[in-house]
Amino acid sequence: MPMHVRDAMSSVVLTIGPAHTLRQAARLMSARRVGSAIVLDPDTCGLGILTERDILNSVGAGQDPDQETAHDHTTADVVFAAPGWTLDEAARTMTQGGFRHLVVLDAGGPVGVVSVRDIIRCWAPVPQTVPA
Repeated sequence: MPMHVRDAMSSVVLTIGPAHTLRQAARLMSARRVGSAIVLDPDTCGLGILTERDILNSVGAGQDPDQETAHDHTTADVVFAAPGWTLDEAARTMTQGGFRHLVVLDAGGPVGVVSVRDIIRCWAPVPQTVPA
C-alpha cells in the first residue's frame, strides 16, 4: 500500500512575514527544527517559501542576514502538494523541479511541509534497537 504525503509531512508550519530578516527567520527555523518557512505576504495574498538553502546562499554571498529580508530571498513560484499525493508523486515532483520542500495545501491553506528527509524517513525507517 503506497504511503501518502499526509503520512510523511510535518504539520509544524512556520509562517513568517516578508519583512522578517534572514537572521530572524533562521532563529525561528532553528527553534522549531524545520528547514523552511512559509512566507505569507498580505500585500500580494500569496505564499512563498524560504529555505535553509536560501539563507545559506545569501550568507555565502556575503550579504548581511540582519539587513536581508525574507521577501528578497523567497521562492514565489512555489509548487504545492496535496495530502493525498503518494510519496512517489512528491519525490518525482521534487526531483523534476530541483527542490527539497513542498508546501502541502488542503482547503486552500497550508497544512504542512514535506521534505526529502521526511520521505526518506518513511521509505527507510531507522530500526528500533531492543535494550539488552
